[in-house]
Amino acid sequence: MITDFKNKTAVLTGAGSGFGLECARIAAARGMNIVMVDVQQDALDKAVTEITGMGAQVLAMRVDVANAEAMKALSDAVLARFGAPHFVFNNAGVGAGGLIWESSLLDWKWVMDVNVMGVVHGVHFFTQMMLDAAKKDVTYQGHIVNTASMAGLLNPPNMGVYNVSKSAVVSLTESLYQDLRLVTDQISASVLCPFFVPTNITQSQRNRPTALSGGKLTKSQLIGQAQSDKAVGSGKLTALDVANAVFAALEADRFYIYSHPHALAGVQDRMEDLVLIRNPTDPFKSKPEIRAKLKAALRAD
Repeated sequence: MITDFKNKTAVLTGAGSGFGLECARIAAARGMNIVMVDVQQDALDKAVTEITGMGAQVLAMRVDVANAEAMKALSDAVLARFGAPHFVFNNAGVGAGGLIWESSLLDWKWVMDVNVMGVVHGVHFFTQMMLDAAKKDVTYQGHIVNTASMAGLLNPPNMGVYNVSKSAVVSLTESLYQDLRLVTDQISASVLCPFFVPTNITQSQRNRPTALSGGKLTKSQLIGQAQSDKAVGSGKLTALDVANAVFAALEADRFYIYSHPHALAGVQDRMEDLVLIRNPTDPFKSKPEIRAKLKAALRAD
């Protein structure tokens, strides 16, 4: 929980666009020092110019969150410039689709390195720093927010690698929350599970390292890409709506942050599947036309 943001410090990965940039805007408006991190230099530069123009003190670093040494350098730079941060938003992530057996091992490595290890690195390098600050100052308040996805709770078809990565982030963050509750009352955690919101997540390939190039996309990956583009592009909520929900959760110490609460019906089905020992429910049962279209496309010659 954070009740006073002025002169506090926020560390935001994926800050060049989407949820990260919108959270940077809100943080700047609330008087926070802002550490902006992104792997895409031009997007980062543009975002930094805007946030600096709002009067915020900004530390900007181009960092691949999958790189442990780079994340260690980031944490050292943050401590030297602003001290321990109060809000850490492990938000950087990439999207990927396709039938799970068609994903190459390079696909797996790229997605898991960014979506899972990127969050692991943020938690690893900043949590102890925040705990140390809390021990020194009884008024210190800290909060860590990790970006997962409704995909990590629903496991929809033709999105296997992404589902696995986001399921891991949900589990990681639930564990972090429970562990923090054992040792401190000053630092908490939340997991962000957005559904389809217009961001650059479907264009993730633009920043994929050459060494992890997956080659030509398979049929199912192309279908998944088109499906995601359509769903994300047609989203009615904005990245700003999600960022506002993040800050509301910081103030209320709310763990689960959802952009589309109606999607929880599918999560309830999944939980009941587990408890009732029944086979997985079709996540598209409320919209059977989506499954029918996907099934036809995948089976077409």
